[in-house]
Amino acid sequence: MYNPLNSEDLEKLKSTQPERFSNPLKTGKYLNLQKLELANLDGIDIPRLEKLANIMRGLIFATVEAGQSGHPGGSSSKVEQTIALTLGGALAFKPLDPKNVGRDRVIWSAGHCTPALFSLNALLYESLRRVGRQFSSAVVKTIFPEDLIRFRRIDGPTGHVESYYPLADTCTGPSGHGFSGAGGMAISHLSCGLPTKFWVFMGDAESEEGMTYEARNILASVGAKNLVVSLDYNHYGIDGDINEVISSDYINHWLGLGWNVIEVDGHNILELIYAYRLAAGNNPAQGVSVFGGNSPTVVLAHGIKGKNYGTKENTADSHGTPAKHEEYVDIMKALGFDIAGELGKPMLDIETVLENLDETDTEYVNTRLEIAAENILPETKLEQILQKTLTNRPLVNPLSIKRPKKLPPELTFAPGEKIATRKAAGAWFEWLMKQTAFFYAGAGDLSKSVLTGGAEKVYGVINRSNPTGRGIRFGIAEQNMAMMSATLTQDILPGSFRPISVFGTYAVFSTMIGNCVRLSLIANKLNPEHKGFFIMLASHDGPETGEDGPTHQGLYWMSLYGAMPGIKVYKPMDAAETIEMLFYALEKGEPIALSLLRPDTPMVNRSIGNSKPEDAVNGAYIFYESKDKGVRSKEKTVLVISGVNLLLNVMQILPELEKTHSVKIINVTSPQLFEELRKTDPEKAEEIFSDEDRKNAITLHNGWKGFLAPFLLPADHEKRAIGIDTYLKSGNVEEMYDLAGLTPNDLLKKINSI
Repeated sequence: MYNPLNSEDLEKLKSTQPERFSNPLKTGKYLNLQKLELANLDGIDIPRLEKLANIMRGLIFATVEAGQSGHPGGSSSKVEQTIALTLGGALAFKPLDPKNVGRDRVIWSAGHCTPALFSLNALLYESLRRVGRQFSSAVVKTIFPEDLIRFRRIDGPTGHVESYYPLADTCTGPSGHGFSGAGGMAISHLSCGLPTKFWVFMGDAESEEGMTYEARNILASVGAKNLVVSLDYNHYGIDGDINEVISSDYINHWLGLGWNVIEVDGHNILELIYAYRLAAGNNPAQGVSVFGGNSPTVVLAHGIKGKNYGTKENTADSHGTPAKHEEYVDIMKALGFDIAGELGKPMLDIETVLENLDETDTEYVNTRLEIAAENILPETKLEQILQKTLTNRPLVNPLSIKRPKKLPPELTFAPGEKIATRKAAGAWFEWLMKQTAFFYAGAGDLSKSVLTGGAEKVYGVINRSNPTGRGIRFGIAEQNMAMMSATLTQDILPGSFRPISVFGTYAVFSTMIGNCVRLSLIANKLNPEHKGFFIMLASHDGPETGEDGPTHQGLYWMSLYGAMPGIKVYKPMDAAETIEMLFYALEKGEPIALSLLRPDTPMVNRSIGNSKPEDAVNGAYIFYESKDKGVRSKEKTVLVISGVNLLLNVMQILPELEKTHSVKIINVTSPQLFEELRKTDPEKAEEIFSDEDRKNAITLHNGWKGFLAPFLLPADHEKRAIGIDTYLKSGNVEEMYDLAGLTPNDLLKKINSI
């Protein structure tokens, strides 16, 4: 018997059973290349690569000087990493066709490091231009040295990374988001059996962002062996040393989650080249796999933030603070560039830097880039790999799928039937999963509630034993879920296949993922050739989620997504409308935020009017209109309603209302869709809801009043809007509507008072 609280027993236990005190941590595999005597590699000219790195660093500093803005610190510390990757033989990249479908993807999770990205582009493409390579600006949207002087100007190179540039495959800026986006695309390629590698340039301070933990966890769990993070471990963020935030041993944040780790000197090009080739070792032409297995790899590159940037070298101040002009001149001269340093004439400095780029350098760059191009497999070969991997699955582009003229039984609902809109959506997701091999579904540990589970089960959840699954088990990781799911839709697979996705959470939680959705919509706007379609599932909306209380009642979330260009909020009234709106969204190919209810609600009774479920795609439609609309003795009232239980309550008081009112009821399923209809078909929109109707409108929403604001005159927003403007309590649906003042009697009083 032992009592570990007793010091003698504790010491005895340590001596007799030491295994009880051993660390049982199971980690990823590890290799340290720092200061290892490495053999040179065929074709790798280290002195020349170091010279090119020095030229690139000079271009970075001149770029920051030109813009008097930007991020010299992280850009400078990543120079050797970018040179080693692009010219070291591990990367599959065709500079004259930089978006070739067979290329490796490069993601700048450190999206602020555009001085590095653009200086790299300028160096590589200037070299190709000098050796006479011809390329179309429509295909190669690159940056040349002369463009650097317009850095961060309206018509010049951008402040953060945008995805139309070579060597940049998604739009990035907010810390950590690019890493998650890269993970989503990597999962898509992995699950299609493709050999694509995903290279992520990432800063160490990004590890402070919670979604990077979420990404590290999931990518290790699914076995994303095709993803390599080149981590710039320079110890500084914007505010100071990252060790003030991450006090535990930094390497454990990767090893402990099952990642393979290779440690190198981040400014030693040969060590970096070895690390990248070892990480990409599934291709025999590039090297052997040092680890094997199915784990992702991080190359932990020990670097110096702001390397060679004068007094700001190795400080947090180098992050986003340009050196004063006088110090900038000294910095450039210390690098060996005898610039004139005339204030306001950075092009002269760039020209001086490029005087160091001689003919043998440009020929070498051209040769190394030809090797990178040779690493790309022909698209026909990649298509064969994809087809073999996905045997017996329908290789159909999701956006080409149309609504069947006759809906299948699982998507058809009888009049009067009670069924939750979440159940209808779940049935549609499962149906769609069976129609295409390129639909991905997942939820924030809520698939049994938001009902993405049926779709996930068709091919199973992606994991190490089922790499070709189509469900993604994100766990409670809403931010990473949104970033991965949205970004994977912005990639094009061999055969021109375009993945799409649905990702689900409760409506009330959807605000947590707003920035990820916003970033994806920006990428859609900036790079329309790669525009992606996704469904953000906002389930359990409104006071209908009563029992869970105010923490789970989605009442105001649409205020965020209604304001974002490029996405529309869809709020179908019933199951039939849900099906019609989903098919419509698929046809349009524009991302949607889909509001769904938890409880079963009856199918809308359309027998009292002439509406059909497909009318929902107009965003608004006439549900009912009094026959005596022309009677002068009655007040004209147009009730604009969103929320099926509100509609049911209004129908209960309709006979009483019609004693004094001539009533027109407009059901609203998407104010944004209706505003679009007003532009594309103004006559139809006017027929549904006229300018005269607007004068007599009263809006009723089972949530935020502003959702239906477009249906009111500006002066009427307060007095003619009925909704919910506070937080509720726990209770059943009837209690919630009573508490919110939305019962039939409440509505009758409010409408009459208006």
